[in-house]
This record gives sequence, C-alpha cells and structure tokens, in this order.
Amino acid sequence: MKKFQTSSTPTLFTLPQIRVMLIREEATTYRPKISSSADVYNLTHDMMSLDREEFRILLLDTKHHVVGVHTVAIGSLNTAIVHPREVFKAAILANAFAIIALHNHPSGDPTPSPEDHALTKRLGETGTILGIRLLDHVVIGHNKFYSFADQGQLNQSIP
Repeated sequence: MKKFQTSSTPTLFTLPQIRVMLIREEATTYRPKISSSADVYNLTHDMMSLDREEFRILLLDTKHHVVGVHTVAIGSLNTAIVHPREVFKAAILANAFAIIALHNHPSGDPTPSPEDHALTKRLGETGTILGIRLLDHVVIGHNKFYSFADQGQLNQSIP
C-alpha cells in the first residue's frame, strides 16, 4: 500500500495496489487455426447440447490460432447477460489480437435475436476502440449455426 497526501487535505490516506494476472487453467500445445465460421462451429459445436445460453470468446493471435477460450457468461434458457467490459477483459489479459464471440441457442434455432445484433454491434465498436478485432459472432444451434461475418454483418471478418 502506498500513502498519499492531497493538497486539499493534509491527512494521509492509503490506496490499495492492484495486480492483474492471467492464469491459464490448462497448458496445451493444441492451437487450431481459425479460417472460417465452419472452423468455429467444428471446434465449439458441443455447445448445442447445453440447456442454458452460454457466451464464450475464442482468443486469437495474429495468425488466427486459438490461444484460449473464455466463458464470459452462463445465462438462463433464452438469455445471457453480456457486457463488453467482461468480454474484452480476458482478451486484454491474454494479449489477444482478435476475438470470435459465440453463444448457443438452447432452442436449437441459431437465428440471432435483436439483442444478439445489438451486442454484436457494440462488441465491434468496443473492439475497434481497444484495437482487438471482433472477427465473428457465431450462434450455435442444433447441427447448424449462424455467422454474422458470413452474412456480411461485421466490418472485419475472418480472412
């Protein structure tokens, strides 16, 4: 703790020191390259069997290899509360070049809701400000998926 004194008050006060760390839960050498939304689906299609909405991000390096996956939120049957601050926290800590957002629809229908569209727009804007590209937002359904990038709804897509 460091002690500080302001010019307006002669009293010393103490501010807590904050240390931010990334803790990798598992070490692995498996780092698949993402070249398309189908790659995302094939890597994460296990989400179609979940009974609640779950929102995850894939953290990518400059060559679009997956350096990690982070579960941002686990919600209810038809919603998960997601804030850009929580989405990009892990990306910043992992020094990710880009992210791919993904979540499941337990109903099996991957058609995005108006809230999905609004969140995707907000994540894209936030990523632009932070310098961490949002390459895609994939909605996982039963044996099918929806890709915002494939539908031309993102400015930056997977090359």
